[in-house]
Amino acid sequence: MAEQMQNIQRRIKSIGSTERITNAMKLVSAAKLRKAKSAFESSRLYLGRLLESIQETLDDVEDVPQRFLAGSRDVKNKCYVLITSSNGLCGSFNGNVIRTMTERLSEYGNDYSNVRMVTIGSKGREYFAHHGVEILMEHDAPADTVTFEETKEISRPLMELYAKGEIDEIDIVYTSYINTLKQEVIIKKLLPIDIHSKGEAGDYTNPIEYGPSAEAVFSYLIPKYIELMIFSTCIESATCEYAARRTAMENANDNAKDILADLQLEYNHARQSAITDEIIEIVAGAEAQR
Repeated sequence: MAEQMQNIQRRIKSIGSTERITNAMKLVSAAKLRKAKSAFESSRLYLGRLLESIQETLDDVEDVPQRFLAGSRDVKNKCYVLITSSNGLCGSFNGNVIRTMTERLSEYGNDYSNVRMVTIGSKGREYFAHHGVEILMEHDAPADTVTFEETKEISRPLMELYAKGEIDEIDIVYTSYINTLKQEVIIKKLLPIDIHSKGEAGDYTNPIEYGPSAEAVFSYLIPKYIELMIFSTCIESATCEYAARRTAMENANDNAKDILADLQLEYNHARQSAITDEIIEIVAGAEAQR
C-alpha cells in the first residue's frame, strides 16, 4: 500500500509539472495570438484593398497578356507553395495542411516528377522531402517571420520559371483564419489567373488606359500580386497557428487538471485504506492481548 501511494505521489508531481508548463504555454500563446490577430486584421484592411484593386484591374481580360491567363497552356508541371509551422504543440494545424496536400498529390499516384514545392515552415518540408517531392525553395523559420522582402525572393524565381515554361501552374496551400476556434485549409491558385468574362465579373463600363502599355503594366502588376498573396497568406497562417496552439495548450491544461483530480482522489482512497488497515491491526493487537 505504501508503495502504491508513493507511485501516485510521483505521478501527481509529474502531472503537476506538466500542468504548470501547459498553463504557461497557454498564456504565452494567447498573448502571441492577440498580437498576430491584430497584425492580421490590420494587414487585411490594407493588403485586402490592394489585392481587390489588382483583381479589379485583372478583370479586364482583354488587356491581360494571354500567358498569365488560365487555359493559355497545358498544365504539365505544377508547383505548390506550402505554408506550415516550424514548431509543434499546435494540435492538428500541421497535420491538416499536410493531409490536404497529400490528398492533392494522390492525383499524381507515386510519380512526383512533374511536381515541385516551395515550403514555408519546416514541418511541411521535412514531410514531403522525405516522400520524394522536389523542394525548390525553403524557409524554415516560422511564417510570422517572413518579411515582404523575403516574399520577393520567393516569388521572383517562381515567376521566372513560369515565364520559361518550366512551371505551368502555381497553387498556394495554407490555413485560412475563420475565428479563434475554427481554421480551414485552403488551396488557392496563384498562376495562371482564372478570370471570368466582364459580364460575370460585374460589367465594368469605365475604360482603362495603360501606360506605357498593357503588357508593361501587367508584367509589373502580376508579380506584385503574387508577392502580396504570399505575404498575406503567411500572416494569416501564422494567426491560425497561434490560435491552434492556444487551443491545444488549453485542452492539454484542462486534461492535466482532470488527471490531477483523479490522481488526488485515488491517493485519498489509498491513504484512507492504509489508515483503515492500521486501525484494524491496532484493534486486532489489542484484542489479542486480552
